[in-house]
Amino acid sequence: MIRTVVRGVGCALPKRIMQNRDFENVVETSDEWIVQRTGIRQRHIAGEGETTASLGEAAARAALDNAGLTPDDIDLIILATSTPDNTFPATAVNIQARLGMTHGAAFDVQAVCTGFVYALTTADLYIKGGMARRALVIGAETFSRLLDWNDRTTCVLFGDGAGALVVEAAEGEGTVADRGILTTHLRSDGSHKEKLYVDGGPSTTGTVGHLRMEGREVFKHAVGMITDVIEASYESTGLSSDDLDWFVPHQANVRIIDASARKLGIAPEKVVITVDRHGNTSAASIPLALATAAADGRIKKGDLVLLEAMGGGFTWGAVLVRW
Repeated sequence: MIRTVVRGVGCALPKRIMQNRDFENVVETSDEWIVQRTGIRQRHIAGEGETTASLGEAAARAALDNAGLTPDDIDLIILATSTPDNTFPATAVNIQARLGMTHGAAFDVQAVCTGFVYALTTADLYIKGGMARRALVIGAETFSRLLDWNDRTTCVLFGDGAGALVVEAAEGEGTVADRGILTTHLRSDGSHKEKLYVDGGPSTTGTVGHLRMEGREVFKHAVGMITDVIEASYESTGLSSDDLDWFVPHQANVRIIDASARKLGIAPEKVVITVDRHGNTSAASIPLALATAAADGRIKKGDLVLLEAMGGGFTWGAVLVRW
């Protein structure tokens, strides 16, 4: 059978780093308060000339270099983002042009923090269906431009950045020993919209709006939803937490990550955490974490890696992949 195999990984971050103490002159907060409740110590904030497209392009080029490929080798670009450069066209098309590509297809996927899981699942279906041979799957965000900098419950949480994977078709035996994506599971429930949303948009207010979140409500639902799709991944493959080499969750809050890992019986040493240095970068958080763990030698060829995310909507999902 055809498997979707990871060929390369890369990331990009804005130049400016904002430490927790930098917020003390902006809102009533402290480094201790932020670390205790979120695990975040710093985040990158996009500056002039740094956009979702520019960060996405840089991450894509890094992934292509890591794969030993060029844009000519790619026939599909899927960008997960909630912060596009323009209402239209899709920012993926902008990245396609920046890469010098005039062939193939490019489009955006919007599932907020679960966006990268949705995008990777979509790429997997394109490749398994024979509609693409190689794809760039990118998560890129400039969430700092959606923040209300007077709201201390949200402005300290988010950062900007981008990560990307190059994935390609490869022959597999149809067993869990195959390299590549083994299973994917996606969910959504729009009845939770008011718990995490942006209060603007072209069709409603004609403005960009600001991010609004009921933090306690999000936390209350997060662990159960995450457990749902991970247990579905185990059920469909016959694998378990004991079989994992690495757990790479969406980097929203270290307390959610820790609680989810405990509930699923995933050993702490198997959990990749980058929220302390990146904050919550929404759709960029999983590929940023993957690029970090691959670059430092933790994630290696043949490792079994579990990805999961939950985001506004609510949306949630998981991907189980052998690296």
